[in-house]
Amino acid sequence: MIKLILPIEPVAQARPRARRFGKGIRLYDPPKTATFKKQLRALATEMYHDAPVEGEIYLKVAFYRKIQKSISKKEHDRRASGAHRPIVKADLSNYLKSFEDALNGVLWKDDAMIVHEEIDKYYSDKPRIEVEIYAKETYEVRSMTNVD
Repeated sequence: MIKLILPIEPVAQARPRARRFGKGIRLYDPPKTATFKKQLRALATEMYHDAPVEGEIYLKVAFYRKIQKSISKKEHDRRASGAHRPIVKADLSNYLKSFEDALNGVLWKDDAMIVHEEIDKYYSDKPRIEVEIYAKETYEVRSMTNVD
């Protein structure tokens, strides 16, 4: 199992932008998404020095987004404790998309190798992304030990 805590605020994958290029059209990530992917990739490269994982990948990811400043102390405490979780945009799937794309070739050879995901989003005063990567064998052992 590989476990990393990446100290970066999650950014959701935004809709691609289009630009005319000669006779065709070129699609590109908006600047905020592109910057996030570059920063996340650099962080992961700094923290993980082994070869990218190959084969079936089982992934557990938790996205911790910043708690807004414009809320009451009581609501801040509820969000920080996990009693109130984010049900507003951005969508969980869009966070995951930008995360997976950024880490192709770093943590895994290709995100197409991911066959199972457990994903959560929370509020926190310390925005970050926590990821656990399991190979098939270690995930099956983990799953068998969690059976009631």
